[in-house]
Amino acid sequence: MTAYTALQQRRAKSIPQGAYSVTPGFIQKAEGAMMIDVDGRELIDFAGGIGVNNVGHCHPRVVAAIQDQAGKFIHTCWHVGMYEAYVELAEKLNSLVPGDSEKMTMFANSGAEAVENAVKATRYATGRSAVVCFENAFHGRTLLGMSLTSKIKPYKYNFGPFAPEIYRAPFAYCYRCPFNLTHPGCDLACADHLEEFFINQVDPEDTAAVLAEPIQGEGGFITPPPGYFQRLQAICRKYEIPLIIDEVQSGAGRTGKFLAIEHWEGVEPDVITMAKSLAGGMPLSAITGRSEIMNKPHLGGLGGTYSGNPLACRAALAVLDALFEDKLIQRGAELGRKVRTRFEEMQSRYEIIGDVRGIGPMLAMELVQDRESKQPASETAKKLTQISFDKGLVLLSCGNYGNVIRTLMPFAITDEQLERGLQILEEGLKELG
Repeated sequence: MTAYTALQQRRAKSIPQGAYSVTPGFIQKAEGAMMIDVDGRELIDFAGGIGVNNVGHCHPRVVAAIQDQAGKFIHTCWHVGMYEAYVELAEKLNSLVPGDSEKMTMFANSGAEAVENAVKATRYATGRSAVVCFENAFHGRTLLGMSLTSKIKPYKYNFGPFAPEIYRAPFAYCYRCPFNLTHPGCDLACADHLEEFFINQVDPEDTAAVLAEPIQGEGGFITPPPGYFQRLQAICRKYEIPLIIDEVQSGAGRTGKFLAIEHWEGVEPDVITMAKSLAGGMPLSAITGRSEIMNKPHLGGLGGTYSGNPLACRAALAVLDALFEDKLIQRGAELGRKVRTRFEEMQSRYEIIGDVRGIGPMLAMELVQDRESKQPASETAKKLTQISFDKGLVLLSCGNYGNVIRTLMPFAITDEQLERGLQILEEGLKELG
């Protein structure tokens, strides 16, 4: 019996099936972009802990920061015993997000918590209750996060009733345009549709926020065209509605800039949520927004026992040093150029690849049964991830149909590891025809 089989048997008896695992492996060590399982098998990591390990597994700066902080104190609760790391990290994030307005930051533990706190702050500041979100969106698994999430299975199925006052609009999914138009001739009809949405679905005077991912993560790495968020922001400002940008998966350098929204020049979100790669694997999320919004809730209205844990804050400060001082953001942009070139080459060779999209190293290929009908090749994507794993590559699918292959490799990946991973991916495409 292998070590994996023994652990899998123990898992089946002690852990509910709902806490799923998408790859059949138990990891005992990880460094950079490589993982080693309990049977000693080496795996190239194109998943990054679902976008958590942008700087790489066990980055030396992050490990040193955690070890140093653990030797001083692990937890006091920010609400009981404050500490400098929380303040320093807030100051840095306030200076990094787009726009000249004064910002404030608070911390939580997960992306879902960040979204919930962003909604709480905007509801409090505006005195309104409705939230407009988008088709294909993913914003978490808590009650409000799940309600804001679009996909039913596995995220929402049998978990209702959901939170009220959530309204869902079409998103800028150019490959499958909800308006059957083509960019750029469409003139961003998907953005302008928000005006009609405010007539037929929800009154703008009742709307506390418009919430969007700059690149939809779980929804399939759906990437809006140039001008989309500028148009969306203009409509929000017309009605004095805060724009919340969810950077949980797309932030911390994943697109070749610190935040993905920076690719849409001139857009200054009212609130930004961050998590995942922000703290290099430690549970931490941040909510950064205009001071007039973030500072509105009353004393004690925001927070949580573990929110902004000192180990996590120190880890995040180390991540920022790695991204900016060690120029890992630039490395990520370089990876993005290499991967896009290879993906587009594969698209020219394999009819099953209907679309290649994304920005920087946040890239994906959508698999279809044929390019004319665009029928999703969901089973093929599932087989491809399994074939890749069997060959030593950890790869994730996403999208409402599960037919999108995405890349979330750590920026610490070597050129040799990247090349081998891409070779494995193409070998799988060949096998599947």
